Amino acid sequence: MSKTITLVTGANKGIGLETAKQLAALGHHVILAARDRAKAVEAAKQIDGEVEPLQLDVTDAISISAAAAIVAQKHGRLDVLINNAGVMLDDPARRPSEQTLATWRQTFDTNVFGLVAVTQAFLPLLKQSAGARIVNLSSILGSNSLHQTPDSGIYEFKVPAYNVSKSAVNAWTVHLAHELRGTPHKVNAAHPGHVQTDMGGAAAPMGIPDGAKTSVWLATLPVDGPNGGYFHQGETLPW
Repeated sequence: MSKTITLVTGANKGIGLETAKQLAALGHHVILAARDRAKAVEAAKQIDGEVEPLQLDVTDAISISAAAAIVAQKHGRLDVLINNAGVMLDDPARRPSEQTLATWRQTFDTNVFGLVAVTQAFLPLLKQSAGARIVNLSSILGSNSLHQTPDSGIYEFKVPAYNVSKSAVNAWTVHLAHELRGTPHKVNAAHPGHVQTDMGGAAAPMGIPDGAKTSVWLATLPVDGPNGGYFHQGETLPW
């Protein structure tokens, strides 16, 4: 049988790169996508297994279209899409009402509009798969329930542009899952955890290998796996 064709966005470093490594180790043919092609090429050299670099800027419609055309020509389908690319641009010194509109717009351009645009562009190829898996990288910070729970671990962590963008990712996941119900295709949202990345910081409690586990699990779900859920390492999170 042909190998599983898997595309990971924002995969030149951090959780994205580690996710690509783990899936390549499982035998996937990994398409390692990054905004800068040179960085994608260098990152691909760090992976044992079948990997190909791809230039893909999730905020650029021309780049997205070109990337989809390349995958269509080379492979004719896509089995797994991991929407990993994301940014956190909030100024922690500002209160929620003081974050600039530029911060909101730039955050949503990548975390929401870019994610939706990439999914739309690759969905025809995903539907050529016998059972596609779409993984949307969210965050526990997108949980409205936990943001309203005083004793939750995130109650005081209000970086609104990022948090609300991840709430929007969760909502998009629910809507797309409804569209895909009754098909062999599945879409789920993943909270990787507080991970030692550029975004998470060196003091974060989780290492990068553990941070990739939820994405890898959702990318390899069996036929009877969940659709339209919000998970961290197999546990369902509150919306």
